[in-house]
Formats: sequence, structure tokens, C-alpha cells
Amino acid sequence: MDPIGGMKIWRVNLSRQSLDIEDVPETWQYLGGRSLLARVLLDEVPPTCEPLGPLNKLVFAPGLLVGHMLSSCDRISVGAKSPLTGGIKESNAGGSTGLHMTNMGMRALILEGQPTQPEWWVVHLSLQGARFDPADDLAGLGVYETARVLLERYGKKVAIALIGPGGEMRLASAGIQNLDKDRVPARINARGGMGAVLGSKGVKAIIFDDASGKKPPITHPDAFKQAQKAYNQALMGHPQIAIYRDYGTAGNARMCDGFGGLPTRNFSSGHFEQVEQISGEYMREILLARGGESEPTHACMLGCTIRCSNIFGGEDGKAIVSPLEYETIGLMGSNLEIASLDTIARMNWQVNDLGLDSIEVGAALGVAAEAGLFAFGDGERALELLDEIRRGTPLGRLLGSGAGMTGKVLGVTRVPVVKNQAMSAYEPRAIKGTGVTYATSPQGADHTAGLTIRAKVDHLDPIGQASLSRTVQINVAGYDSLGACTFAGFGFAAAPESIRDLLNARYDWQVGTDILQVLGREALRLEREFNRQAGFTAADDRLPEFMIHEPLPPHDAVFDVPDEDLDEVFNWL
Repeated sequence: MDPIGGMKIWRVNLSRQSLDIEDVPETWQYLGGRSLLARVLLDEVPPTCEPLGPLNKLVFAPGLLVGHMLSSCDRISVGAKSPLTGGIKESNAGGSTGLHMTNMGMRALILEGQPTQPEWWVVHLSLQGARFDPADDLAGLGVYETARVLLERYGKKVAIALIGPGGEMRLASAGIQNLDKDRVPARINARGGMGAVLGSKGVKAIIFDDASGKKPPITHPDAFKQAQKAYNQALMGHPQIAIYRDYGTAGNARMCDGFGGLPTRNFSSGHFEQVEQISGEYMREILLARGGESEPTHACMLGCTIRCSNIFGGEDGKAIVSPLEYETIGLMGSNLEIASLDTIARMNWQVNDLGLDSIEVGAALGVAAEAGLFAFGDGERALELLDEIRRGTPLGRLLGSGAGMTGKVLGVTRVPVVKNQAMSAYEPRAIKGTGVTYATSPQGADHTAGLTIRAKVDHLDPIGQASLSRTVQINVAGYDSLGACTFAGFGFAAAPESIRDLLNARYDWQVGTDILQVLGREALRLEREFNRQAGFTAADDRLPEFMIHEPLPPHDAVFDVPDEDLDEVFNWL
């Protein structure tokens, strides 16, 4: 039996400009996505290495279910030792990269080494092998223009993973952008500085040239179809799906504000007085009225039936940015006291074009406003500061290095970071289970590591939040190993046997219904071990001090989950 369906490991060495295609090692065979890259990094990367040095490796790993256009299940995990957190990092995204990789037979792509000369390259990967094309002519170009040039150069059928000026400058907030189904470089592996790692290897872009268009084999096609049908029925029958289809993630703005958990004015309040003007409901209303290129519902991946993305058009109907997500609305909207969706969208476009994480940059701008570099609510000045990043000025480089560094240099103590990574738009004093996730996740303050806002609990009560976070963190790490969007969890939770059946039919495995948790636990175990070897201790699994002592309006909540509870989140290890 071939437990991995003929997939291979593709290893690109940037020092030698070589490609090796290898069999998947036995200990990697039952892993994918987040769990696979954690295994690769722990096996091959010294945890104490310099993140931007030659010993670090950048891993692209599609999830185990990627390649068959299962709704919301074609995501790609990208990981390395993070230049932002100093620990292990997995960042996942939608788009077409994962689909093309699996069509080419890649179980994972590992980039290692560094060029001996300061030059830029496009790495072109096809079934014929690897080609290293000079790309100095692309240096300094934004993500959108770079993608346009590359699509003209390599054709419209390729997938592309690329960086912008932020990655070229090796800024710790730099991500890696991927093409969506409309060939717009809008789907970003945003968190943890993965774009800086790719930039450190002299790579401006990777081209996945899947000329065959051939899907990976399915061992038992009929059984796979039956499992897919069960999953689709459960997914589309879930009442939450219609909400996300209509409002996308932006629908969370009013909900979080209702919990008193919408970060406002650099996390000094959980209520934004103008929340209605940045809500998903209002955004849908104006996009429908504007028409043109505006779309309140849009799919980021082929085959996605949820369509929680959007295309935000201006008053003239021409697209400004796609997508405008809740996390950006929270960090660049209420967090900066900016109540104009049009201004937030323009900021989002600039950050995307720079190839940066809008969460990290939004948090850094909040810290900058706290320090008096601009007034809360001044959207035009915020845009000017983004231009500082583009010009590579000292101030711009500071902001692009993230909220933690910005706070240290500017002498601000209200800095919303854990393991030096900025929190997303869910205030942990009001949504305490997510606060536990922020504190204890190996990933740093990352809501995608275990968001608890939809749990039917009293989010202000510290009791039981650690147990809740543990369960969600395990499940989410499992979904990241499958290549499943978090919203796919609505379907899988209603039909949990479908995960087992899909994997058994795809690979001829004999896994049980607990496979989601098996994958999640393994991913977390490997990540925790990497961080332990990198020097992390229990002291790193804490929220910032101000959140423990400073009451958060409107409920005057503090983060009061006991340290003992935080230390027990991973006691099963």
C-alpha cells in the first residue's frame, strides 16, 4: 500500500540552485499541512538558528484533503522559524497554490539555503523540474504589479506565491501572497514574517506551473464521493453558513462589539461608538448599492460554496481591495478609531501591495497613535505612515517590524502582543477563552489557532476557559493539517465521520473518527517541542501585563484566568 498516493517531497536549495524530488519519509507519511511542516521543521531546522539566516527552512505544505476542490478544503500551510516570534510559525491561506502543488504531486515544498550573491530570483517549478529566472527587474514592485508581470511572463494558468517590498526588506510583518481564483494576489500567508524568510532566500516569487491539471489519485472514488456528499450536506445545512455568505467575516464586528470585545483605540476599550459604520451589515448594504465590481460575497478558492470573501468597491463601483476582512476592519478600523470602510479598504490595499500582515501593521499603528505619532481617527495620516513603510524610512521599517518592536522603540507599554505577535480583533479580556489561546498557543497571539467566540459560554467568566481553549486549539490544528478553512468546521462538526471517510477513501488508510484530534495533538506536540528547544518557557505563555491590571470598558473586565490554568492547557503532553 502507498500511504501517500504517490506524493513526493520537492526540495529546492537556493545556495546551489538545485531541485531534489524525494520520497516522503515514513515518519512524515500520515501528516499534512500544519502537522507536516511542524515535523519537517523539528527534524531539520535548529530551533536556535537565526530566522533570516541560511539554516532556517521555509516549508509549503498543502493539507491532506487539498486537491479535489472540496468546499473550503484547498488551503496551504507555510511555515518556518519566525523572525517575529522567534519560535515555530505556521501561516495558512486560501487561493490556488495548494491545489496546484497537489496536482504536481507535491506533499511539501522545502526551500533551504541562501544565494551567495544579493540577487532576486523567480523559482519556476513544473513537472519538467526547476528553473531559476533572474528577477532583479521585479525588485521594489508591489504585489499587484508583480503578479501582473508574472502572469504575462508565465501564462494565466500558473499559481504564484510572491512577496512585496515588505518581504524584500525582510520586515517581520511580511507575508506571502497567493493568487485567488480570479488571479488576484489577495490570499496571504500573513502571520509571523514568512515573507521575510522567503525574501532572505532571494526569492521574489515561486511559479507553480501545473501544465497537466491532473488531480491527485483517489484510491476509492465511490467512497470518496459518498463522504463528500455527506460533508457538503452538513456544511450547507448549517445555519451559520448563510450568515457568512451574506456578510463574510465582517459580520463579526457587531458581535464582538456586543461582547465588549472589539479592540478600540489601541485596545483601551472593547466598544467602538461607530461600530455600525464598519459592520458587515453596512458593508453589504453599500456594496449592493454601489454595484459595478463590488461583490458582497465571493469565493477565494475554486469549489468553495461558502463564499465568505468579498470585493470592496468604491463609490464608482471600481474595486479597491479584495477581500476586506473583519480582522483588518478591527485592527485598522476601530483600533485606530477610523470609522470609514473606504479608508480602511484603501489602507488594506496598501498593506496588501506591500505584502504585509494587516493585523500586525494595524496593531503597530495603534501603538504609534498611543505614542502620539498621529491622532486616533486620522485615516489620511495613517495612509501616510504606510507610505513610510513603502519608502523604507527608519520610521517605516519600525512600523513594518511589528507592534512589539514599535512599542519598545516608542516607549509604549500598552502593546497587544504575545510572543511578540500582535493580537487579532478579539479582545482577550472580554473573550477569555481566546485570551487563553493567545497566551498559550505555540503560534503567538493568533486567533486562527483557537478562536472561542462562538462557544456558548459566559466569555467574561474565567472558569473553564482553559479547557475550552485546549479543545479548540486541538481541533483547529487538525483542520490546518487537513487544509480546511475554519468555516469547513461547521460541516465537519455536524458530520465528523466524513473526515475519516474522506481520508480513508483518498489514501486507503484505516483511521478512526478521532483523526482530527490525532492530527491536532501531533501538530501541537511538535510545535511545543520546537519552541521548548528554542528557549520558550511557561513565562512566554502569558498575556501582556496591562491586560491583567487595566479594566476594559464597557464591562471593566481584566484577564483573570489563573496562571495555573494556563500552565495546564498542554498538560496532556
